[in-house]
Amino acid sequence: MGDFETLGYEETDDGVAWVTLERPEVHNAFDDVMRHELSGLWRSLRTNDAVRAIVLTGSGQKAFCTGIDRAAVPEGEAEFDYDPFTYDDPGKDLGPKANELWKPVIAAVNGMACGGAFYLLGEVELIIAAEHATFFDPHVTYGMPAVFEPTLMAQRMPFGEIMRLSLLGNHERLSAQRAHQIGLVSEVVPGDELRAAAHWVAAAIASQPPRAVQATVRTIWATLEMGRRQALDLGNSMLQLAMNAEDLEAGQQVFASGERIEWRLR
Repeated sequence: MGDFETLGYEETDDGVAWVTLERPEVHNAFDDVMRHELSGLWRSLRTNDAVRAIVLTGSGQKAFCTGIDRAAVPEGEAEFDYDPFTYDDPGKDLGPKANELWKPVIAAVNGMACGGAFYLLGEVELIIAAEHATFFDPHVTYGMPAVFEPTLMAQRMPFGEIMRLSLLGNHERLSAQRAHQIGLVSEVVPGDELRAAAHWVAAAIASQPPRAVQATVRTIWATLEMGRRQALDLGNSMLQLAMNAEDLEAGQQVFASGERIEWRLR
């Protein structure tokens, strides 16, 4: 994996890759460089067999990501001189699913996550948050419709909650505890335990047969856009594609060995 200007990248021995947004001087806001680096990284991870699960986080303790870096927007665009016929959404290829990555991605949210951060959080499998993490969307406060980001997050949050977050702008922030109550966040931990908690989940997922994991990820995401009958038919196809004799034999050996995984209760 090559060097990055705006990202940190690390692979561990247990099949987990850590991707860190590294622009702490602007609260890990993304610019064109980060956007291109993330897009390229997601695509390269598709064929990296050594990586079976990914953790995405931000550098420092203040912010996961605060969206687009307005200071890095070209001058014409900064003045909102947009042509609606040629405008390209700056976050459209920021997330893993937009780049056809179907390996599980766990977000470890270590502070503020707002606005364009939802391009990323809307395309991960699950979110683990530090106790001090907050979530909000400032678009309407600054006179901009909140459109793409809440569309991605609407599948993760109850209707009233995504409406409240989108319409209150800078007037309210969603705490990690409230985000957990509504199902946006799957676990809340002290800040100094965030890395260990996220890595435990990623490593547990990575320890299992990757074809079965990826087929599960693809199928569940597809169900968000399908009716029940279509989703079940797709599930049957994915089942046939992903199952193979080698993985099934390995699973039977685990069962027959009598050894049991030391599970934990959440």
